[in-house]
Amino acid sequence: MIFGGLPFLQLDRTGIALLGAIVLVASQVISVEEAYRSLHLPTLILLFSFMVISAQLRLGGFYPWAARRIASSNGSPPALLGAVILAAACLSAVFSNDVVCLAMAPVIMEICRAKNLNPVPFLIGLACAANIGSAATLIGNPQNILIGQTLNLSFGRYLLLTFIPIALSLIVTWCIVIVLIHRQGWASGESDMAIPEDKRSEEPEPLDLWQTTKGLAVAIVLFIAFLYAPWPRELMALAGAGLLLCSRRLHSRHMLGLVDWQILILFIGLFVVNHAVQRTGLLTQVVEALASAGFDLRDSGPLFVTSFALSNIVSNVPAVMLLLPTTAGEYAGTLLALSSTLAGNLLIVGSIANIIVVNESARKGVMIGWRDHAAFGIPVTLATLAITVAYLSLLS
Repeated sequence: MIFGGLPFLQLDRTGIALLGAIVLVASQVISVEEAYRSLHLPTLILLFSFMVISAQLRLGGFYPWAARRIASSNGSPPALLGAVILAAACLSAVFSNDVVCLAMAPVIMEICRAKNLNPVPFLIGLACAANIGSAATLIGNPQNILIGQTLNLSFGRYLLLTFIPIALSLIVTWCIVIVLIHRQGWASGESDMAIPEDKRSEEPEPLDLWQTTKGLAVAIVLFIAFLYAPWPRELMALAGAGLLLCSRRLHSRHMLGLVDWQILILFIGLFVVNHAVQRTGLLTQVVEALASAGFDLRDSGPLFVTSFALSNIVSNVPAVMLLLPTTAGEYAGTLLALSSTLAGNLLIVGSIANIIVVNESARKGVMIGWRDHAAFGIPVTLATLAITVAYLSLLS
């Protein structure tokens, strides 16, 4: 998980987690029944349901349409950057930040090309804002879904706790990008906007008003229901996904084809592997040994530091799964959700959203290197984590 693969084998982190689960079951270290019981079905159901809802909006052309609407104004580059950051954050708070970046990055590059702007700060701002915005709710990203479902956190209470630090983090992100880009200017050079010949003829996806309206209506109803209804979140979300699958125009094959099965399989594999490790008592021994050395993971400070470090070593979902057994209560759950998500802005590999933006940029001829991202990502991460620590310290 640390290196993201195995030597001489074409395996990513999802493949590694699945292979680990297969080895444990096939070697009868744990039984099939025990492996099944280790799965946290409410988390998997909620993840799947929102992937279906997001697929509905992708097929309806909502995300590119939203990005084009942002560009329709004739404001200054800082204003355009602010609009991109705000839109990405708001969308990522309800839908997957990965999907938001995947759909909006190509359109933002077209906007920058039309306005002769350097696309790099806008693309990095998109990725950072998507990560930050996804931390605002318990459905914004996979690790938050896991934390919320496992610790049974209140959806509305979590939103109230995170609104101020997330809002301040977005403002600071906007300011940092503006300050860093000020020296080199907003204008683009020709080399920045080189476009591969086979990508020049791509047409923007048209907006299907009816399909988009259906997807947004289900998402809004679910968001309100999560705030006030007493029913389990995963069952309400599953009902909404089932309603969208009953369509006369969008084939279920296309809807389910946009579901991120890789993430779901990653969760399944990690559930099984983590259950086997917890059964050995090794994690408990490590936690107790660290506590006796003065570094108790059940305290907020060590939990915050460990979450930040692990999220950048093995990525945030495995990090959260490792730390959840030592996490209890609303405050600790909120701290873990914010720290693991905001840590993803530090490096390109810290978040799938970052990787998506970099890959989509390369497809369009815009190269974002490690140094390019780190120049923005490191100060954004340090500033947003400082805001989070300061705010949560006031509440504790």
